[in-house]
Amino acid sequence: MNFQQLRIIRETVRRNFNLTDVANSLHTSQSGVSKHIKDLEDELGVELYVRKGKRLLGLTEPGKEMVKIVERMLLDAGNIKNLADQYSQQDSGQLTIATTHTQARYVLPQVVTAFKRQYPKVHLRLHQGSPKEIAQMLLEGEADIGLATETLADIAELASFPVYSWHHSVVVPDHHPLLQQPLTLAALAEYPIITYHEGFTGRARIEQAFNRAGLVPDIVMSALDADVIKSYVELELGIGIIASIAFSTERDSGLHLLDGAALFDRNETKLAIRKGHLLRHFAYRFVELCSADLTKQRVEQALT
Repeated sequence: MNFQQLRIIRETVRRNFNLTDVANSLHTSQSGVSKHIKDLEDELGVELYVRKGKRLLGLTEPGKEMVKIVERMLLDAGNIKNLADQYSQQDSGQLTIATTHTQARYVLPQVVTAFKRQYPKVHLRLHQGSPKEIAQMLLEGEADIGLATETLADIAELASFPVYSWHHSVVVPDHHPLLQQPLTLAALAEYPIITYHEGFTGRARIEQAFNRAGLVPDIVMSALDADVIKSYVELELGIGIIASIAFSTERDSGLHLLDGAALFDRNETKLAIRKGHLLRHFAYRFVELCSADLTKQRVEQALT
């Protein structure tokens, strides 16, 4: 048994048992992948995969148990590398953050600036994606830290922590009638609405608010981020519902933000790390810069 065999076992599950994709992801040949699988099964004396001819269809019961162990072994192998780097390269290395556009654009710049001042030799990689993509990156070891509002708290393999709470507000162009009347959900329902895609930046909370009021909002457009939403509000194609943090009076001249705290439930952005993942000391500092409450001791306890 060797680490390449273990990586192949893990990748077959991640690549939906497509051996061509497994080979490509591990930079090897399909025949090499097949041989590693056969050699491992011969060594163990059990079949790990359900087959139809040469095709893999899924895992056998021993295979399902094997994958759990393999995941732990490969995670610990990565931790050994991190532990060595912790002592040999204390102020250098790489830190990968997976987050949404809203967090990357409006929340993290201050955190990243402070972090880079303290750790100029650390290469910081920032990946933007959907909450589900962020969770997958964490689970697959492609990211060290994730930040998002949805999904992260629902996955047992991730330790998640609240970072900050926020609410939705309404953005309208100059001279819009809503500037001259009380802001209510019924008033918003009178206009075409531009807001986030489903599964992004608290969209579910927006729909819940209208449903509770017995109203059906006229959502004519949806986008992944607030910048796009504001662009179309400027064109007077509708009113926007965005995260209140995604508005700046200096940058967004010609638009007005109407406080929606009384209309929509508060949202909570979470920071997540895969349980069992050994973080470098500078990663703990990044977490602490996101929220002073997230001390190294508190995070370590959750990860173990």
